[in-house]
Amino acid sequence: MSRKRRGRYEATIDITPLIDVVFLLLIFFMVSTNFVRESQLRISLPEASAQAAEEAPEKIKLLVDKRGEYVVEGQVMINDQLETLVLALSEAKKRAAPDAVLIITADALSSYQSVVRAMDAAGKAGLVNLRITTQQPAQNG
Repeated sequence: MSRKRRGRYEATIDITPLIDVVFLLLIFFMVSTNFVRESQLRISLPEASAQAAEEAPEKIKLLVDKRGEYVVEGQVMINDQLETLVLALSEAKKRAAPDAVLIITADALSSYQSVVRAMDAAGKAGLVNLRITTQQPAQNG
């Protein structure tokens, strides 16, 4: 009595659908990603002599648009006078923490004078911690 040997059945996993899903996800993330070029100033930074702070300080945001108009913490200023800006920054400082950082975000097409005026107003309002950023102009097309 001889027994017939059955052929070995090898178990396989079809990973074709998995590869399809991975490529679809890859395409989705490539299409939905924003590629933004940030402009930066070249400066030499001092070295830290102490450890980094554990918590980030509170931020007060000041926007300068291309027409030289100011927006402090989401509120548009009625004019671009220095006194108005100092008053608005003083009020924002009262609501913020004592070590609050003023972040000045200026449009790339805004005048240097409007940014200097914002820095001057910050100094008069007692804000000594400043950070300056810029916005790229919108491209038509």
